[in-house]
Amino acid sequence: MITRREVALRLDIPLEMATRHGIPSRLSEAQLARLEAEPPAWLLQSRANRTGKKPVWVQLTCTICGYTEAVRPKKWWPTFTYITCSNHRADELPDPADGLGRTECDGIGSQFIGITDEAPSRSEPTRDSSESGDL
Repeated sequence: MITRREVALRLDIPLEMATRHGIPSRLSEAQLARLEAEPPAWLLQSRANRTGKKPVWVQLTCTICGYTEAVRPKKWWPTFTYITCSNHRADELPDPADGLGRTECDGIGSQFIGITDEAPSRSEPTRDSSESGDL
């Protein structure tokens, strides 16, 4: 028996859609095979509407230990340089390249931290020593 979540992963549909269309909490492999062989109209429509711009599921893999988890991506996620389990230390990753800063984003999947290395933003004004204001 496989779970509804696993069925949603294999059909590449959101878990909410699987629930809404009556996929039971557990299915046999044979039931899933029938569903894939003879997809209902709602599944055909879902596949036809797919634009390919945003994946339904993504596989997160810890850069350090290789632990993986399939999750629904969020619109606000940046492109991560690294993804690590929350129990790893930051010094276990390679240092950012020269000139890049590092930001961490907690709450990625059930236990991941997303790490982004990027150039500092140019929005902050820079001051040179002649503008110090010291008199």
